[in-house]
Amino acid sequence: MFGLDAERAHDLGIEALKLGLVSSATPDLSGQFGEIERFGLKFANPLGIAAGFDKNGVVANQLASLGFGFVEVGTVTYGPQPGNLKPRLFRLPDDKALINRLGFNNDGAVAIAKRLEKLERQCVVGVNIGKNKDVPNEEATENYLKSFDLVHRAADYVAVNISSPNTPNLRELQRAKSLDGLIDILQSRNKDLGTKPLLVKIAPDLTEAEIEEIVDIALRYQLDGIIATNTTISRDDLNTTEIERLGAGGLSGRPLRKRATEVISTIYRYSKGKLPIVGVGGIFTSEDAFEKIAAGASLIQAYTGFVYGGPSFAHDVNIGLAGMLKERGFATLDDAVGSWHAG
Repeated sequence: MFGLDAERAHDLGIEALKLGLVSSATPDLSGQFGEIERFGLKFANPLGIAAGFDKNGVVANQLASLGFGFVEVGTVTYGPQPGNLKPRLFRLPDDKALINRLGFNNDGAVAIAKRLEKLERQCVVGVNIGKNKDVPNEEATENYLKSFDLVHRAADYVAVNISSPNTPNLRELQRAKSLDGLIDILQSRNKDLGTKPLLVKIAPDLTEAEIEEIVDIALRYQLDGIIATNTTISRDDLNTTEIERLGAGGLSGRPLRKRATEVISTIYRYSKGKLPIVGVGGIFTSEDAFEKIAAGASLIQAYTGFVYGGPSFAHDVNIGLAGMLKERGFATLDDAVGSWHAG
């Protein structure tokens, strides 16, 4: 698969999952973590697949069978869109990283919601929503609201993506004034439709002051959590040569690990541990997973680690993590969350 163009390999991987050609031979995870409850939902284990892998909600159950405790579908936009011009997905094997500028290519909220409503799901399925590329930020709230209305019934939780670097000006919606208005309206509609967990996904390229403002808004509007973090626009300290030739896009994988953990720790500290955090960025091993949890994440997600790790990735990380918790004297996963901050 690594001999193919990265996006072609991804598409073939999705097809192989749909056809049942991909399986994991590692042990069953039942009972490894006991019962994990987050924002009113029960998770078989703390490791999910991040948005961007199953953009159209076509292999959620297949991913669950590989050992993922939850799947975040999307990013989903109100209108279907093809995304940016190809090539738009690149591997950086020397850095265990990916660069993508896919641009929210997806089937649209109507089609994806219908697909998920028919799914007899085997794990928690969240839906990540974003803004259509041709919609200006002044009309972003209405665009998000249309998607939210459509996916609400089909989603176990909804994540609001305001942090992709691949939709022009999207990250401006992370600014306090814009985010305040967006979350106010979405949370109001959420109550009208019958409240479901609502989370927001943020970028790693924020200042501490900006993170503090986002935490304040999340607590004020009683958001159910923050997903930290999306991809980075930074290209610092990479081993890959001539990185400029790959062009723009979000960087994910190993180079993001440290910064994502710092953001998680900052959110945990400012929220005093009151705000659930989904930690994502550079998780390749059980040690990486534990680092995120100790920093304050109560759930974790991976994407690039799965691409490099293969079908046994989720089982390997979960089994290793369960062993680490026992070795370090934690009776439950909850006891380990934010343990770096204890005392």
